[in-house]
Amino acid sequence: MNQADAERVQAVMAKMGYEATEKEEDANVIGIIACSVRQKAIDKVYSKIAKWNKWKNKRNLITFVSGCILPDDHEKFLKLFDLVFDMKELATFPAMLSQYGVTTPVSNFGRINDDELIKAATPASTAEKLGFSGLKPASKVAAAPQTWEVEPVYNSSFEAFIPIQNGCNKFCTFCAVPYTRGREVSRPSADIIEETRNLIEKGYKSITLLGQNVNSYGLDKKGEELSFAQLLDELGRMADDSGNEVWIYFTSPHPRDMSRDVIEAIARHHSLGKQIHLPVQSGDDKVLIRMNRKHSMERYREVVGWIHELIPSATLFTDIIVGFTGETEEQFENTRAAVREFKYNMAYIAMYSPRPGAAAYAWQDDVPHAEKKRRYAILTSDLEAVAIEHTQKLEGETVRVLVRGKDRKDDFLSGHTEGKITVRFASDDDSLIGSFVDVKIESVRPFSAEGQLVKAEVEI
Repeated sequence: MNQADAERVQAVMAKMGYEATEKEEDANVIGIIACSVRQKAIDKVYSKIAKWNKWKNKRNLITFVSGCILPDDHEKFLKLFDLVFDMKELATFPAMLSQYGVTTPVSNFGRINDDELIKAATPASTAEKLGFSGLKPASKVAAAPQTWEVEPVYNSSFEAFIPIQNGCNKFCTFCAVPYTRGREVSRPSADIIEETRNLIEKGYKSITLLGQNVNSYGLDKKGEELSFAQLLDELGRMADDSGNEVWIYFTSPHPRDMSRDVIEAIARHHSLGKQIHLPVQSGDDKVLIRMNRKHSMERYREVVGWIHELIPSATLFTDIIVGFTGETEEQFENTRAAVREFKYNMAYIAMYSPRPGAAAYAWQDDVPHAEKKRRYAILTSDLEAVAIEHTQKLEGETVRVLVRGKDRKDDFLSGHTEGKITVRFASDDDSLIGSFVDVKIESVRPFSAEGQLVKAEVEI
């Protein structure tokens, strides 16, 4: 989601005449799309701005920050960054930059007066929106505009992210999203379908639908928009019929809202990627209640059962928090048991860190940091033990791989399978990046595999 937001900020800056640079040192305007959900991410923001503010002693530089920002972080950022704005205020960003008056865009666009800004930032019609004429300033409309009304500057020629929903109504006690992004709002189905169609026609190979709770899509506009299952069906049918090879994914769903018809839609269409990210957070029902997750392990088990029944080849990813307030050793052992039961291919494990604004922030953080680290290490080991059961089955097999870039290993490229298992292979042919190739697997690790290039299909 942060990457998708960044592409839309970049699009607005491009309309003003700014050009992207690959090096921070060359920038006149530089910013961060932040995430307040975890302390570690915010610590990185403070590290970056400290470095950039030192550069200001030698040259003109405007710094900005936006994204998922809690009020407590927002107040601190106001003292460190030149510009701080909510993503819903993206329409005001050109005026903010223009009025700041420190740097000059590379074009002759120059400063924007109010009339020009409103004219340049009037919402496009549904048919024109993807061409981007901008957004109406928030003060001029009844409801705050959504960033998906801006056509992004895609930072990849083969991989794209499409926001379909924003905000969350679940109010998990550890999470800040409802306070930073607000309540759930669904993007018009026609716009999602049109953006996806355009990307497929341009030859994009991987498309990910984004939202804080994607499978609640359409619930805020019942009768007006498609349901999430219907949307997947429509996109899957369109992609299947296009004649182009493409994998369409989504993230992140919520176990409570995940319905069987969603899994059925994925099973029906070969273009819908057979990889499902299903956050469990904890394997203990009492912890899930304290987290206000609104799903039980019984419900979670039911959803996983549908996946195994209807899409036996699908890989399963998850999110887990260790050391949540009040988590006992027995409750942690229940999470370990869940990892062994569901045999995740990947889990994003986080040590709990209280975030100001989230409900659990007021509770005593009573699991010592050293204990959190111990549980993190144990769970990581458990995950490796079950994940390698899947990758071992790949050994000797030839798998389809989307090449994403150079590997850390010299003279190797890497990509991922349809199930998003990382695969590396020996090659110095950069023209393969962004293409599908066939790789015969020769060795495996818990979360990755290595093999030999068998067949490449490079578009000329």
